Amino acid sequence: MIKLENFFNFLKKREISFFTGVPDSILKEFSIYIEHKKIKHIPTTNEGSAVALASGYYLSNKKIPAIYLQNSGLGNAINPLISILHKKVYSIPSLLIIGWRGAPGLKDEPQHLTKGKITKNLLKLAGIKYCIINNEKSFKELSNLLSYSKKNNVPVACLIKKNTFIENKKYFIKKNKNFRDLKRDYIIKELLTKIRNTKIISSTGYISRELFRLSSNKQKKNNFYVVGGMGHCSMIALGYSLFSKKQVLCLDGDGSMLMHLGSIFTIGQQSKKNFKYILLNNDSHESVGGQKTNLSKINLERIIKEFKFEKYYLIKNKKDLNYKLNLFLASKKRSFLEIKMSSFNNNSLLGRPKDFIEIKKNFMK
Repeated sequence: MIKLENFFNFLKKREISFFTGVPDSILKEFSIYIEHKKIKHIPTTNEGSAVALASGYYLSNKKIPAIYLQNSGLGNAINPLISILHKKVYSIPSLLIIGWRGAPGLKDEPQHLTKGKITKNLLKLAGIKYCIINNEKSFKELSNLLSYSKKNNVPVACLIKKNTFIENKKYFIKKNKNFRDLKRDYIIKELLTKIRNTKIISSTGYISRELFRLSSNKQKKNNFYVVGGMGHCSMIALGYSLFSKKQVLCLDGDGSMLMHLGSIFTIGQQSKKNFKYILLNNDSHESVGGQKTNLSKINLERIIKEFKFEKYYLIKNKKDLNYKLNLFLASKKRSFLEIKMSSFNNNSLLGRPKDFIEIKKNFMK
């Protein structure tokens, strides 16, 4: 295992002092350390944006940037990595710090194992040299890679498996002080009591797991859990709704929505009356460490209305939930509902959806 202080000191000696990326559960301790030590970094809404931002950093001062991401996010990153940073295009050096979910030999979820199996091949196809960081002895190999990156002006990567970094409880992320009274389980319970024969397509992470836990066997047949592909549940829901007469409800999270915000623009232009969108906003990446999304800093209502949604509803507490949820569900207009949710939820009871082929078959009946 690796002490974070030693890892960051190693990078600092090699003049790597700027970090950007998307939070990941495997790199949770890494992200917490950055926050605690106030190291120069900018979190982005998706991995491709982080690669682009890092490119701009290099162009301004010729220093190698570090981009942190989970291997699931490589899909978002591949386009700028090949189309901008590649040695046959602009030849820009950088270090990818990749949380290796689904690494061979480790127990994990199907979607993680699938991506984990091909991660090294993806890097090879992209022409990105890499090493696996297991302990501090691996620093020597990483040092050689960084020298190669600097000499040849190309991206390189290091893969980091689960539990590689030592957790230190003195480093922590300052949690949102708003202890909102609306918990995720309470919201979803109330929602399930108010809908009948409605298809629900739910976002990656705790939202899908909570919906799976609370739904009856009958309701489960109407649920489609987007367990991977963060940020894409809203477009899956739109695609289904456009070619179905059934009521469709998208249950999304703030990190997911921000990752591909352009999807909300498309929904505002194309959705029909059978489509409903609910945003559960706890202003954090709760399932990967609690890092802030900072969505609360913008006027979301104004954006949503500019995106051509006809109605925007906001729920901040239990008192408003019953009344406004009924208004939203009864609305015949293109409607968007934001629910301000607590960042502090009980996640210990959450299981995970299994047998995805069966879930798909039931949903399609």
